Amino acid sequence: MAKNVFGEELMICSTEPLTGYYRNGCCETGEDDLGTHTVCAVMTDEFLRFSYNRGNDLITPRPEYSFQGLKAGDKWCLCASRWIEAYKAGCAPKVILEASNEKTLQYISLEELVGFAYV
Repeated sequence: MAKNVFGEELMICSTEPLTGYYRNGCCETGEDDLGTHTVCAVMTDEFLRFSYNRGNDLITPRPEYSFQGLKAGDKWCLCASRWIEAYKAGCAPKVILEASNEKTLQYISLEELVGFAYV
């Protein structure tokens, strides 16, 4: 069973839109998840523009991948490295700690995450 950053059961991040590396609504990860999609984040326009400008378009719908595109307020499992990039650039989105995988702590401290807790 996957655990969150508190060592408790990993909660669902989002089913609408359906997120997660395995598209099961959870920020679960495994050997095949090279991007480490473990941070459950609440999208903002600022972050979506940042990600777009870094070459990861999360805004444009891609029906061939059953992807409707994201908008501010959507919850999405982000790569830990993208969240760190956004953090360093001053535009990191808020994080749902209970739905963020404990593997995130290998890249980001709990203290940093708590400072960005979505409440």
